[in-house]
Amino acid sequence: MPEDFKSSSIPESASLREAMQVIDSGDLPGMVLITTPENQLLGVMTDGDIRRMLLAGHTMDSPVSPGLNRNFTWVTESTSRDQVLDLIRARSIDHVPILDSERRLVGIHRLGEMISERKLPNVAVIMAGGKGTRLGALTKDIPKPMLKIAGRPILERIVLHLVGSGISRIYIAVNYLREQIESHFGDGHHFGCEILYLRENEPLGSGGALSLLPESPEHPVLVMNGDIVTDFPIDRLFRHHARGGYMATMALSPYHHKVPFGCVTLENGTIAGFREKPLLTELANAGIYVFSPEVLPRITPGNYPITNLFETCIARGEAIGGFVIEENWADIGLPDELHSARGNF
Repeated sequence: MPEDFKSSSIPESASLREAMQVIDSGDLPGMVLITTPENQLLGVMTDGDIRRMLLAGHTMDSPVSPGLNRNFTWVTESTSRDQVLDLIRARSIDHVPILDSERRLVGIHRLGEMISERKLPNVAVIMAGGKGTRLGALTKDIPKPMLKIAGRPILERIVLHLVGSGISRIYIAVNYLREQIESHFGDGHHFGCEILYLRENEPLGSGGALSLLPESPEHPVLVMNGDIVTDFPIDRLFRHHARGGYMATMALSPYHHKVPFGCVTLENGTIAGFREKPLLTELANAGIYVFSPEVLPRITPGNYPITNLFETCIARGEAIGGFVIEENWADIGLPDELHSARGNF
């Protein structure tokens, strides 16, 4: 067993009194681990579990086993940091045990450490002001970014992904039904970050809200649409931008389309070959961008398409980057896309 957790572990035969003593003096505030001599984690117990046992008539000398939580949340060593943080937030817990294939305890993820473990100096801007009219009645009373995927608003998934990747300052551009978004996220404290709002008094397009930033950032800014479901690697995107010396970088997602017909290759009026229902692949704009600070002042007030920034850079002869996302990615624009995302995430 890792030395760090010996002080927080007891056997299943231990009493409630022993459990309380471990919680009081151990390394995991409010929780004790129940393990076997082989270091297999049988379950966990919190001070709340002990209190409920005492109220049910147990005594301080009663064994912990009747109140043991055997259906606890745990992860493997291969579970990503972002997935762990997502679990912690979803289940309102502070600690997640890490187990090996034999259910042996090999570590503990702690919320406080995960939030402070890795900090990026960059800020992020999430565009969440659109009406989502293509989704029809689904967005009549709720902004599109607040639609739920796997029981969680899309926008909340984005925020948690940003925080789990080390971004602690997030701007959310809001307009349509913005009160719902601001009420849900507040100042960001409960999500482990600082959240500020760029309030659009009128629709400003895909990039116009960037002109509302209250101060000029010192580091490259991550910008992304608020209706995207993805777990792309934020740190790698920033590294790609920096290594290329790019003024702007666009994330790209492979888009596949299967032609439902047999196709031919024609050369000077002669058929040179056949392709039966070929699969065509294009790189699509994923709605995720990185901009160097000196690019942002080029945004003009009002409705401003964000792709104009890329066109401006090209016109000036400046290098712009393309970063291919190999992880899951979905844009929630149509009801079918929402349904598909709910089945895949």
